[in-house]
Amino acid sequence: MTLRLIGAGYGRMGTRATKDALELIGFAPCHHMAEVFAHNETVPQWQEALENPPTTASGWAPLLGEYAACVDWPCCFFWKELCAAFPDAKVLLSTRDPEKWWASIDMTIFEIFRQGDVPEDDTGMRNSHRAMAREMIVDRTFGDFEDKANVLRTLKAHEEEVRDTIAPDRLLTWSVTEGWDPLCAFLEVPVPDTPFPNRNTTKDFRKNIGIDD
Repeated sequence: MTLRLIGAGYGRMGTRATKDALELIGFAPCHHMAEVFAHNETVPQWQEALENPPTTASGWAPLLGEYAACVDWPCCFFWKELCAAFPDAKVLLSTRDPEKWWASIDMTIFEIFRQGDVPEDDTGMRNSHRAMAREMIVDRTFGDFEDKANVLRTLKAHEEEVRDTIAPDRLLTWSVTEGWDPLCAFLEVPVPDTPFPNRNTTKDFRKNIGIDD
């Protein structure tokens, strides 16, 4: 299998719902950070990709060879490399109102990083996973994630770079609030007769990782 869709938008843009939606319309399976949690053995491979990003489709095969699409981190960190390695793949830039996005990422992903190391689960990979994600999201993307203005500037610059880099006929800038129609038109697939998914809200995220009861 080869990637047919590359998600270049950052996490907390409705990417979990987007994963579900893409899988419903034939872009399955779709990679998302949830896949890394489900396959802890890939954490060292993603860490290696941070140091030596693959440049070809075959180079990405050990991590993404089984996937038709990808959204969220870690793939959005590598959007340039993936777009070059899979030139026939379309590109989805998921967006969201910046203030709402900030409120969501600050209460979820950034809250994880404030916690530091945590007791390991039975895989022994929990802190390794967090360390990989922190290097990718904090050290190499946002820097000072407590500085809201800095984080929003980084988001704006990222989205502008994607739009300036990817050819318009290859790119869809889209929000989950727009639902099925523009997404299905872009991907040239029928609109399914089912409501657009809604998954992993801020409340759900905080409960799932034990921040809230």
